[in-house]
Amino acid sequence: MSRLVIGVVLAAALAAGCGDGPPSPGPPSPGASSPGSSAVVTPQGASAGCAAGPALARGEHLMPFGGLRRRFLLSLPAGPGPHPVLLNLHGLGSNAVEQAVYSRLPEVGARRGYVVATPQSAEGRLGWTLPHTGGPDDTGFLGALLDRLEQGLCVDRRRQFAAGMSLGAGMSAGLVCAMNGRLAGVGLVAGANIVRPCDAPRPTTIIAFHGVADQIVPYEGGTPLRLASERLRRLGELVKLPPVEQAAGGWARALGCAGPADTTPARGIRLRGWKDCRGGVTVRLYTVRGGGHTWPGARDVPRLGATTRALDATGAILDTFDAAPPR
Repeated sequence: MSRLVIGVVLAAALAAGCGDGPPSPGPPSPGASSPGSSAVVTPQGASAGCAAGPALARGEHLMPFGGLRRRFLLSLPAGPGPHPVLLNLHGLGSNAVEQAVYSRLPEVGARRGYVVATPQSAEGRLGWTLPHTGGPDDTGFLGALLDRLEQGLCVDRRRQFAAGMSLGAGMSAGLVCAMNGRLAGVGLVAGANIVRPCDAPRPTTIIAFHGVADQIVPYEGGTPLRLASERLRRLGELVKLPPVEQAAGGWARALGCAGPADTTPARGIRLRGWKDCRGGVTVRLYTVRGGGHTWPGARDVPRLGATTRALDATGAILDTFDAAPPR
């Protein structure tokens, strides 16, 4: 019940600013991937698209699923592959175009050899349907999208990831178990506590970022939507989020990790890390002192709070996925 309520009551607040980006992103700038990258991928990791040849181009695509036409943006790297795949999930009230611009994952990810798909929530919906809640089957849609990328491109089936902002982060976390271990890692920005850790997850690398001053998805947990209208604040009182540190620790325990240990990689940034997790994965939480409901290193969105320049979440997510054990 709490997951469904979260999805309903956060919508209007995040619509006020999570997608405050330019009207459209420029075409992704694919860069050279390592010429020898395909040599390190075992044959069973190469998707069917490696033999068939590329059937998808970068840009906007539509695909039918569940009786709906679903939209996604596609950014492609240079080189033959197989390439890792990254799903880039927007927040409530935002959209695929805004997420592409705000996160910079399509541009930076393509330069680093990733196929980056930035999907759009269902038409008429402000955000994703979390696993096991009512609404369009977004878990099924995202799985079908990965299937399509495997068929239409040369990708590495063992290195598939998801990252997102706010409810997109919650959706990414929910996919850890809802996709039955298909993902090798997830990146969670300003939403690590929206979905509670699932039972017995398969080894999955997790990296999270959260601002202490976040007033939309509070770091200390409790009632969300503190800056929303009075009506939405009353709805928000139906939701009690756990603290972010509790959520991250819950994932670490579920994954059998040791720790935690704290470091200070930059001024105003605390990194809490767990290691020796099952399957060689890691769990990391970056806490941003004074940070708002924002993506570290992204463009400023003042009404969502402060954005740190001491940390680049985009680069950190890709670095972490580069080092993650393949599925």
